[in-house]
Amino acid sequence: MVHIIGAGAGDPELITVKGQRLLREADVVIYAGSLVNSDLLKNCKADAKIYNSAEMMLEEILYIMETAAAEGKNVVRLHTGDPAIYGAIQEQIEALEDKNIAYEIVPGVSSFLAAAAALKQEFTIPGITQTVIITRCGGRTPIPDSESLKNLAAHKTTICIFLSVGLIEEVVADLISAGLNMKTPVAIVVRASWADEKIIRGDLENIVAQVKAAKIERTAMIIVGDCLNARNIHHEKSKLYSAKFSHMFRTAID
Repeated sequence: MVHIIGAGAGDPELITVKGQRLLREADVVIYAGSLVNSDLLKNCKADAKIYNSAEMMLEEILYIMETAAAEGKNVVRLHTGDPAIYGAIQEQIEALEDKNIAYEIVPGVSSFLAAAAALKQEFTIPGITQTVIITRCGGRTPIPDSESLKNLAAHKTTICIFLSVGLIEEVVADLISAGLNMKTPVAIVVRASWADEKIIRGDLENIVAQVKAAKIERTAMIIVGDCLNARNIHHEKSKLYSAKFSHMFRTAID
């Protein structure tokens, strides 16, 4: 079987218990070497065959999977974060299905969630926003016009922008064009959950200068939204724990 596993955002302890067990049992491991923490490979068996997919093309990856599966071996395809988000797994899934190779997907901790933890921040705050938009700027992989950052930002939700810090000037220009106030808070989390994690906080007015000064060009998450300034904004408390709110487990107190 092929196990497609989310390795987590960087901290090797953020892989799930299931993912770690499967990694320890794997005969063949294909890991995304450009982003996956290599410390995770310490979990592998001494005789496991390990391949770095950063140096491979899709056809090579699929050939290794197919060959190992035909030999009855367990294969782990180790992706960074959660494989469902910018993981390029759909083409792998379709190929495995076409070849009748059994597979499963084990979720992981995405970098946008690791960024929230680093910021000690809830993204969905009653009275501020109940929606999180996950997106990226177009580059070598284009995005549909309907999903332009300008269109998405007009909703004024919490926005988590992947793979785009190198285009920070364009990002800020699009957010301002969408009608966001220049004082809208922005946080940049570099290498969330890694030992060298770094956080920059600012707003649309000054974040470009800060990013340029810090020479940040990649491996960073951009978070935008008023949730980042929640302590200074009057907002509702969650009804989940309110004494005046009843549900199937608790009766309200007048």
